[in-house]
Amino acid sequence: MISKEAMDMALAAYDIEAECIRDMKKYFDAQAFSDAVELLKNAERIGAAGCGHSGIACRHFAHLMCCIERPARFISPAEAVHGGTGYLKSGDVMLFASRGGKTAELMPILDICKAKGVKVITVTENLSSPLAKGADVVLKQYVNRETDKYNCQGTTSTTALIMIFHALQTALIEETGYASEQFALIHPGGAVGQRLNNNR
Repeated sequence: MISKEAMDMALAAYDIEAECIRDMKKYFDAQAFSDAVELLKNAERIGAAGCGHSGIACRHFAHLMCCIERPARFISPAEAVHGGTGYLKSGDVMLFASRGGKTAELMPILDICKAKGVKVITVTENLSSPLAKGADVVLKQYVNRETDKYNCQGTTSTTALIMIFHALQTALIEETGYASEQFALIHPGGAVGQRLNNNR
């Protein structure tokens, strides 16, 4: 059995993250969120980039978009400046995720997007940051604290970011009229695919 201290910290993690998601609604900007949904709805292609945990969450975001047939891909910050941004054309959308809004690896990508006429959505806690100021739409990320005792691991901050991504996909399903029959076609695998296709 693990120590009482470790068990107490593990159980507290549930409370910390639940509190974060509950309090995030206080920072929800309906106009900014609507603007972001409109950009994503009208984009022919969607890119997403972040570093560390934010980058991993951006991979999830790109998959969420593909699951509702909004063509999207994660663009590695390293590959982006070596031709990877060629995926994006004028009128497309690039989403940046950076809690501090100053991630150095993302700044050259922002410049490329501006030069190409690519719309930018930034998700950040720092609304006065360079990535926020350079964006067409900024979505506020709120984090109470990380779950570890040192308040430095990307735990609660990742949950908060993914919650925003889930909200965007949920709204896009409504705005685009995306139907379960469409999802059944592209998702025949697994328990979800079996359930959807058995109901057709």
